[in-house]
Amino acid sequence: DSYSFIGKTNFFMNGVEDEGFWLFQFAFAATSATIVAGTLAERCQMSAYLTYSYVLTGFVYPVIVRSMWSRHGFLSPLAEEKFGGVGAIDFAGSGVVHMTGGTTAFMASYILGARRGRFEDHLGNTLKKPKAFPGHSDSLQFLGVFILWFAWYGFNAGSALTISSDVGGKIAARAAVNTTLSAAAGCVSALFINVIYTERRNGEAVFNSMYARNGCLGGLVAITAGCGVVDHWAAVFIGSVAGLIYLLSSEFLLRIHVDDVVDAIPVHFSCGVWGLLSVGLFAVPDFMDQHYGSSDHVGLFYSGDATLLGVQIVAGMFIIAWSLVIMCPFFLILHYVGWLRADSLEEMVGLDVSYHGRTSDGDEKPNIEYIEAMRLQKKKNKNTARVADNQFELTDAVRDERINGTISVQDIINISAQEEIINDFDSVERRDVLDQREEIINSKP
Repeated sequence: DSYSFIGKTNFFMNGVEDEGFWLFQFAFAATSATIVAGTLAERCQMSAYLTYSYVLTGFVYPVIVRSMWSRHGFLSPLAEEKFGGVGAIDFAGSGVVHMTGGTTAFMASYILGARRGRFEDHLGNTLKKPKAFPGHSDSLQFLGVFILWFAWYGFNAGSALTISSDVGGKIAARAAVNTTLSAAAGCVSALFINVIYTERRNGEAVFNSMYARNGCLGGLVAITAGCGVVDHWAAVFIGSVAGLIYLLSSEFLLRIHVDDVVDAIPVHFSCGVWGLLSVGLFAVPDFMDQHYGSSDHVGLFYSGDATLLGVQIVAGMFIIAWSLVIMCPFFLILHYVGWLRADSLEEMVGLDVSYHGRTSDGDEKPNIEYIEAMRLQKKKNKNTARVADNQFELTDAVRDERINGTISVQDIINISAQEEIINDFDSVERRDVLDQREEIINSKP
């Protein structure tokens, strides 16, 4: 068939001849799943991670990648009859990989809910300013960004290896240079825009390294779609705008109370959207002809023709729609059966301890009494209800009182047990229960 929505062959690698190409595509699929993992960190169950990774890489990503990159895909520029006469251009996955992961991450985070204390206090009152949960090591975060930046050359420049050898090297080199320029531009853009913003707002300039790191990643995501078909000056512009888009998107998530632990949604979804659209603006005729064998429809700024830009918009809408259609019901089912959110005590102890038996930092000793309480609760009721809303879980007040030695392990267990029934009360009764719980805490000597 010239077009087909899903493939009919090569399932479970049957008949796959080019195993190197399979491994390359496997890395792309795995990347889309890891995007979601970062967003849901610190409160998502291991079972949820394993199941959504399977569904995302098995039923969502394959359909999207086939539609965009296969010669049988309806949006592919390699198809015999190209959509819009050109097909959607996504050189290395701004849409296919990053928008897919970003869309899923947003939906999952919205359904899962925020970490305890992120947007609300222990009584469920909205905080004036979201509580920050900074990472424990800037050095490791910078190391992670540099590892990703280095690996990006494999994705972007490596995507040119499917092209004939006489031009493949030139396209790979161009992709590598554009990747470098956009990443650097995104880093500088996000850092200094935030400096200007904080100086204007607070009267003091703050050089926050977090924005430099994520701005860099945003620039990498944005250039991924067009790294082989845009000029160098356009790569700098694309990266610079990506830094601004990241900042605006991150602030927007805070305003709507969506808790993204690593800002993966602004980096991968928002900058991925910009990456797809930027191809429709800046694709160079000669580069399009060199790569895809046609320059009938190129960037708007070069031809005044908006056909390619329109096709890119359709591609983005398709990616969002297919991701939502499959993953939204899936996460709602996980939430309903209690397989999505980690238990309150497990979240308090930390998932590193409750799932893996140790902390991420060898010098940081977990509170032994928290662990004891967690184990006793599991023995007492293996089917403890998992409540997604923060205001009905163990609170920061309980943690502080336990650290000060004014509340016992048994009190923690009793308070946790109350969470099973609180959600069945109406708003007035729920407030009464919360007030009674506060009295228990405050009455301790």
